[in-house]
Amino acid sequence: MFNMDLEYNKGILFARLSGNLNRKGSYKLNNYLIPVILKHKIKYLVYNLFELDSIDDSGVEAILNTKCAIRTNKGKIYLCEVSKEINKNLKRLRIKETDNELSALQLIEV
Repeated sequence: MFNMDLEYNKGILFARLSGNLNRKGSYKLNNYLIPVILKHKIKYLVYNLFELDSIDDSGVEAILNTKCAIRTNKGKIYLCEVSKEINKNLKRLRIKETDNELSALQLIEV
């Protein structure tokens, strides 16, 4: 089961993902999160993957789609708290990684 907890704070959207990001979960990202990013012109997105158990190719593709939406708004996207197992699948996306949400916040505010 996939779950997404969203928090918008100081111009930054924090998306905390948990469970298994597969085809069902990627549907949520593509059909809910991306329209929110585009409608509200969100420039900064931080994915917290601490509780994400697994990700498949459709999940990787969904994260790539959100990266494109953020770039449309001339913004930046960060990943934090990525496990080694999940990191293998996400390396090809070339998204900056940070240790935690606080360090991502500091990078954005610079």
